[in-house]
Amino acid sequence: MGTAERREREKIRRKNDIVDAAERIFFSKGLETATMDDVAAEAELSKGTLYLYFKSKEELYLAINERGFHILQKLFAAAISNEQSGLEKVRAIGRAYFEFAQKHADYFNAMLYYESRKMDVSEKNSCARACEQMGSETLKIVAQAIRIGIDDGSIRPGVHPFRTAVVLWGQSSGIVQVHSLKAKHLKEKHDVDPDEIMRLSLEMMARSLQK
Repeated sequence: MGTAERREREKIRRKNDIVDAAERIFFSKGLETATMDDVAAEAELSKGTLYLYFKSKEELYLAINERGFHILQKLFAAAISNEQSGLEKVRAIGRAYFEFAQKHADYFNAMLYYESRKMDVSEKNSCARACEQMGSETLKIVAQAIRIGIDDGSIRPGVHPFRTAVVLWGQSSGIVQVHSLKAKHLKEKHDVDPDEIMRLSLEMMARSLQK
């Protein structure tokens, strides 16, 4: 292995170590409270070294968001591999998304942060650009499942795959937030099972796609 190769591997390892440290700090303290000094101390690096890899706390948080997208894409791939019809693939993706939001809430919150802000994605190798690309790839998985459903007849014709994928994503994200923020209120004040709301949401979305 040449010197340049070793340096590149070391750079990648150091960058991953920094993101590992940032996850521990951001997930325990919260993004607003955590500082780059906290991350540097956790990573056992100087703050100057930290800034060689990430120019801001926001960019570091977006690197965490990239990891979340990787997990979500794997969940989607596993979900659709076990189903035959396009409609059932869409249902499975919905269940996987809800599972992701519950089991990986910190990553889900990182995604919400990214989606709620206008990001500069013009820089070629930036974390924001990577997040935009991964978000698009994730939506394309949903769109492909819809396309399969149209072809096999389980989803009505005339549905635009990618636009519909965006709608389903928006609806699912909203329901997940209701579940996260209002679960106790729904249960105590209205005797409503929050998990049933999520299941009902999936069923309504699936019915809207059927012939």
